[in-house]
Amino acid sequence: MSVIIKSVLKGSIADKKGLKPCDTLLSIDGNEIMDVLDFRFYQNNEKLKLSYINSKNRIKTVKIKKAEFEELGLEFETYLMDKKHSCRNKCIFCFIDQLPKGLRDTLYFKDDDSRLSFLFGNYITLTNITEHEVERIIKMHISPINISVHTTNPELRVKMMNNKNAGEALKIINRLNDADIKLNCQLVLVPEVNDGEELERSLKDLTALKNVECIAAVPVGLTRYREGLAEISPFNKEASLKTIEIIDRFGDECIKKYGNRRVFAADEFYILAEKKLPEASYYEEFLQLENGVGLVSLFESEVFEAINLYDYNLDKKRIITVVTGEAAFPFISEMVDNIGKKWDNLNCKVKCIKNDFFGGKITVAGLVTATDILKQLKGEELGEELLIPSVMLRDGKDMFLDSITLEELSQKLNIKITPVDNDGYQFLDKILGI
Repeated sequence: MSVIIKSVLKGSIADKKGLKPCDTLLSIDGNEIMDVLDFRFYQNNEKLKLSYINSKNRIKTVKIKKAEFEELGLEFETYLMDKKHSCRNKCIFCFIDQLPKGLRDTLYFKDDDSRLSFLFGNYITLTNITEHEVERIIKMHISPINISVHTTNPELRVKMMNNKNAGEALKIINRLNDADIKLNCQLVLVPEVNDGEELERSLKDLTALKNVECIAAVPVGLTRYREGLAEISPFNKEASLKTIEIIDRFGDECIKKYGNRRVFAADEFYILAEKKLPEASYYEEFLQLENGVGLVSLFESEVFEAINLYDYNLDKKRIITVVTGEAAFPFISEMVDNIGKKWDNLNCKVKCIKNDFFGGKITVAGLVTATDILKQLKGEELGEELLIPSVMLRDGKDMFLDSITLEELSQKLNIKITPVDNDGYQFLDKILGI
């Protein structure tokens, strides 16, 4: 495979060597360039031999001397230099299969791309990875790799993912571990499918591997759009408590064996179990925040640190509203109450948005839509500003999942809307209007 050069930066090394837009890059130092990882890895050396096809369809080779890690100045059609790899599985719990029709096209794309795992932290199933990619990860020592494991039982993995190769792909985990590639693993748990004894089996297998840095167990998310899909029950309090018990037991064993916990349950399990969340220190390096592991505890600790540190004079009345999902509502309310105890000029209401769009079983803030916010807040006295979690937004951070933009919602509610990251200090800044 070869890649076409879209543009050459003026004055760059490639420009000075005569490369032009529409030339085709073939190799660097004899290594075929197939995508962004090949290109970025092989362009780093101080001395290079670069081969390409020019506009006259002739193969040209140029020798280059440069500083280590200095960019060549080539730009390509896409960041990856080719198309994203899509998922070939048909998982019984796939959230994308549970989306309603009529949303924007990008929401229906299922990526399963090892390059995105390294570059952006995306999770891959290993069912879509080629032998070339496996060997490249090992050769380049690309680390960490994030893997959606779900179960280490090969037969069960085939059934859960509806892919005959899903079980065989588990062998790649051992190859990567043996090559000292750090691995972060995700287990989406389905009640009476891969929890209980099957969860114990998966944790036993994964915690035996020294390079598995972190394992996150996440409860299956179920929308109301499951017609024609596998029948799945949500986690209840009892099943959630049992799951936490198993995870804590294996985490304690990892502390004895490795000196760190490694195995964690997503915050949602504690909420479902009506169990107090662990302190922030429990989560060590917070390696799986994107899976909702330790998000609440980290956020709370940052907010309370900020409250104690800030000596800000709120010299006039400030009336605002904060919205969140059902799962986070009790925690956000508690934090706002504590902020109000220090700044008595603050009048901050916290509004819980029920997820009617996706159904009552979806309670996380990141899946709240503008449609539900508008429906549930229309006509309310919201004050001078509305704060929303930034995780509600997609597509360049200005659009909700239901394709309504921040500006459109702001106009319909007639209020300034400010997104807030999952950062306790920023949350307090925005609450106080700093």
